[in-house]
Amino acid sequence: MFPKRFVLKRLLLLVPVLTGVATLVFAILHLSPGDPALTIAGERASQEFVERIRADLGLNQPLWRQYLDFLVNVAQFDFGESYIINRNTTVRQVLANKLPVTLELAMFGQFFGIVFGIPLGVLSAVKQDTITDHATRVGALTGISVPIFWSGPLLILLFAQILGVLPTSGRISAIYNVSAVRVTGLVTVDTLLAGDWEMFKSAVRHMLLPSLVIGVYSMALISRMMRSSMLEVIRQDYMRTARAKGQGAKITVLKHGFRNALIPVVTIIGIQFGSLLGGAVLTETVFAIGGIGTLLVEAIEVGDYPIVQGTVLTFAFLFTLVNLGVDITYSYLDPRIEQ
Repeated sequence: MFPKRFVLKRLLLLVPVLTGVATLVFAILHLSPGDPALTIAGERASQEFVERIRADLGLNQPLWRQYLDFLVNVAQFDFGESYIINRNTTVRQVLANKLPVTLELAMFGQFFGIVFGIPLGVLSAVKQDTITDHATRVGALTGISVPIFWSGPLLILLFAQILGVLPTSGRISAIYNVSAVRVTGLVTVDTLLAGDWEMFKSAVRHMLLPSLVIGVYSMALISRMMRSSMLEVIRQDYMRTARAKGQGAKITVLKHGFRNALIPVVTIIGIQFGSLLGGAVLTETVFAIGGIGTLLVEAIEVGDYPIVQGTVLTFAFLFTLVNLGVDITYSYLDPRIEQ
């Protein structure tokens, strides 16, 4: 049964969380050095022109009025216009163009981490203190320790330069016009919906290497957590009782142990997905994929405050949605949590 009351309570809790994040973003940007009006006008602009821009942006209003206007605009997903990176373009439009890039990369990376991390963790726990367990633990430790700025170029060198089987950068081959089939902004999904299999295969091939790089860390962390959680579950009394009744080891692990062991792993998956959204800057840089992470760094460097505000609040909103999904999954795996 779908926990409607539980989900409603979690949705109501999102309101103060997002309000708090919006307040924090507003405070940090207003306390940071620099004058947005002067940045827009340029250093050689007259004082009269700077004051006119300040009035247009509402910066001459009292701080409490600016804060209230900011909250109203955020509630309407109105973050203003970019005045440096994409002049005369709304922040909403800029984010709509960049967010799918990072979102697709994070989903592919998380998919890779889940598909390989969970089975490896279960296998390592079942085969505790064997060669398989030791090899899995060493691989997980390596995956956690290796930085992206090293593993990325190394995989490019291996698969693109030496083997020549995968492309080095971009989201799709330059011979294809992705904008002609754009629906969701996710290039693999759009090409699949368009029914162009050659374009779809090109998009998948381009996403494999960056997804592998960003997913290795997630896979290592998930496998380590899955191993620890499964080892704890295996030692429980109900597991020994199931074995004592004559139930096979595989059935006992998969039917009774796996579901309970997933609860802490789901937490890691949720946290990791949020981290992949915000931490994809290095991967986007190495593979020349201009996503929202790269956009945020560029906006901070040039002082494009509306872009910074919109990006940070978008990250916060997505992260709260991921946490909501984690809570719903909790209630499904263990109905007692709903109570």
